Amino acid sequence: MSANSLAIDASNHPQPCFHCGLPVPFGSQFSVNIDGLARQMCCPGCEAVARAIIEGGLGDYYRFRTEKAVTGQEAVPAFLRQILVYDDPKVQHSFVRAETAEIRDAALILEGITCAACVWLNERHIARLPGVLSVQVNYATHRARVRWDNTRIKLSEILVAVSHIGYRAHPYNPDHAQRLLEAERRDRLRRLGVAAAFGMQVMVLAVALYVGAVHGISLRYKSFFRWISLLLTLPVLLYSAQVFFRSAWRDLMHGRAGMDVPVSLGIAIAFGGSVWATVTGRGEVYYDSVVMFVFFLLAGRYFELNARKRAAESSEALVHLVPAMATRMVAEGEGWREESVPVSELATGDRVLVRPGDTIPADGRVVAGKSTVDESLLSGESLPIGKQAGAGLVGGSINIESPLQMDVEKVGADMILSGMLRLLDRAQSEKPDVARFADRAASWFVSGVLLLAAIVTLYWWHAAPNSWLPILIAVLVVTCPCALSLATPTAITAATGSLTRRGLLTTRGHALETLAKVTHFVFDKTGTLTVGRPKLIQINTFSQVQAGACLEIAAALERYSEHPVGRALVGAMTTGHKLSASDVVNEPGAGLQGRVGDTQYFIGTPRFVADLTGRAATVSQLEMLTQHGHTVVLLATVKEVLAAFVVGDEIRADAKELVAALKADGKSVLLLTGDNKEAASYVADAVGIDDFAYGLRPQDKLERVRSLQAQNACVAMVGDGINDAAAMAGAHVSIAMGGGAQVAAASADMILLSGHLKVLLIGVHMARKTMRIIRQNFARAVAYNIVAVPAAAMGYVPPWVAALGMSASSLMVVLNALRLVDRQTDKDAGSQSA
Repeated sequence: MSANSLAIDASNHPQPCFHCGLPVPFGSQFSVNIDGLARQMCCPGCEAVARAIIEGGLGDYYRFRTEKAVTGQEAVPAFLRQILVYDDPKVQHSFVRAETAEIRDAALILEGITCAACVWLNERHIARLPGVLSVQVNYATHRARVRWDNTRIKLSEILVAVSHIGYRAHPYNPDHAQRLLEAERRDRLRRLGVAAAFGMQVMVLAVALYVGAVHGISLRYKSFFRWISLLLTLPVLLYSAQVFFRSAWRDLMHGRAGMDVPVSLGIAIAFGGSVWATVTGRGEVYYDSVVMFVFFLLAGRYFELNARKRAAESSEALVHLVPAMATRMVAEGEGWREESVPVSELATGDRVLVRPGDTIPADGRVVAGKSTVDESLLSGESLPIGKQAGAGLVGGSINIESPLQMDVEKVGADMILSGMLRLLDRAQSEKPDVARFADRAASWFVSGVLLLAAIVTLYWWHAAPNSWLPILIAVLVVTCPCALSLATPTAITAATGSLTRRGLLTTRGHALETLAKVTHFVFDKTGTLTVGRPKLIQINTFSQVQAGACLEIAAALERYSEHPVGRALVGAMTTGHKLSASDVVNEPGAGLQGRVGDTQYFIGTPRFVADLTGRAATVSQLEMLTQHGHTVVLLATVKEVLAAFVVGDEIRADAKELVAALKADGKSVLLLTGDNKEAASYVADAVGIDDFAYGLRPQDKLERVRSLQAQNACVAMVGDGINDAAAMAGAHVSIAMGGGAQVAAASADMILLSGHLKVLLIGVHMARKTMRIIRQNFARAVAYNIVAVPAAAMGYVPPWVAALGMSASSLMVVLNALRLVDRQTDKDAGSQSA
């Protein structure tokens, strides 16, 4: 039968639209396959909405609706309309980052996460969606970082897919996340209060029953107390314990035995056995055990929630740096009009007024005013930094002294602060090897416990029929696989948050684990051990071209370089740039070549110039210029060397202290640089490094790193600049200076946001302490289960004690991780790990 014929019934009356109920026009060919049938639609609008509903997996809307959809905006169900709005590019502007034209990246907040098993389920489910490239869920903050191909899947489809497994996902918003966290806290407190209030009454009746069993109690009162206990237990079971049953059902529906499965079985079996004993009058009741371990489990999770929140406070502080409102300046006639607008409405190019004490709302550049800015929460730098016209401003920092006017350059997900948060999320969500092992062990552990419970039940059923029920309940409740899964994420979250506050941003999950095992530290020179802001000291000419003209040619070429020496030459220009270069080719770590006017010029290291031109300054000239360890850059044509630029750099104040501390800690320290021998020797002697190499190209540095790795060394590479990127990528763990080139920071496992090298020493000690705490958490979790499970199986653990032990085990792991938050900076730096 054709679509046309379906539109008219046997009486030749128009058939109603399946979606909105209006008549389907004669000849309409709009239809959607719903429940295996071609349902007719009156117009392309209804067809599009119906198809979106079905493709979004929301077909139940048509099965359970009580009336036809109405036309207009109400034609879309409210819940679908709310999700579909997140596909709007204007809405996505504030929370979605476009990596490329197709690739998107966003932070989502997940509702309903109760344990590590929930994290595993969400990661696995979302990762299987076609078009999703990666997903990591942070258990401590319940934030999910999702990357997807927007041509293959829409954000709304990801949110719908999450709802299919019983969770809810929203675009991450700090205020909304705080409201959800507070709502979760209040919900747990209410459930805990109900369990406590009714549980106390049940315990009073339980005492009467226990005493009556010893001293005698009439059957009438015994039955009456049991029925009253049943009624008092029902609110605890149906309300307080609902979270366990809901989570267990969700796990079972998706083929996974999470930690709430044995807990729910224990509660259900204890209550079911008690109801049977109450109705039949035979056997024992365990209402007191039911209310007690529901109370203890809820209390444990409530305190765990507060502890997780505290562990994540350092990283969450980054989220709350950006203010809600900003003062935008709008051109009006010959002046400016001020207006207060939400920060989410700011766009690139807007002019913003930042008053003293205000938080800078976006990344931008000062166009008027002079002040100092506090960037301590972003960089760990405690001293305010001077800002004037032309200086860059970072959103989230605080203006201190005077008003500043700034032009907005980056907003929303493109801000530096947002990038830091993405890197921190990735580090806290990525699992190091020890965490992946624990997750696998925990997943098998629950299945093993269920098998053990069945065996224990069969044994006690035959050995002591009156004891099998409480023993089974104790075995199901006493186990704590969640402690194994919590051991790593809580410690990693606490440690990375603390290091971020000190100015060392961790961007990879394995970084702390690897840093704790490092045996060799390899440092670059310029911008790492030195300040990285070299200055032009002198110009020596070897031709008829004047020094000023040589500098202008050099600056025209070096504008295409991010190397600190190149920036020093560009910055040395006191007048405007009159010359421009073309066809510039940059060889990282060596130099540049390009055309200025009609002439081909070469600028770079003496070796680079000699290789390409066959010409170089004499050895005696170079020795004279580099006698204090300064860097020499030659400018040449194919005919002659025109000039030598002498550039000097300042060694970081705490570099010598860091090197001495690392060597005292048993680490080997090396210096690898592309500069000349004199410059390398000067810096190495000043900071106390005995092993150094000079004149290295990027591939040479990488080969040195690989050579150390071939000798079973665990190598950390600390660098700044493009010429370090290859060696950093090849090292076991890489640390980039915060002011370095973007490519170096992007490939780094950690970023030193502050200019203080001593923070790196804090990182080393923090990494070792983190791994020590993780091992302690594992040891305690394993030891608890090794002792508790056999004891429960042998009948030595009452059900309520089992619930208390299980809750205490999880809480102990989280509290142990909080030791990483309380340590002070100076104490961290000066202590030695055990």
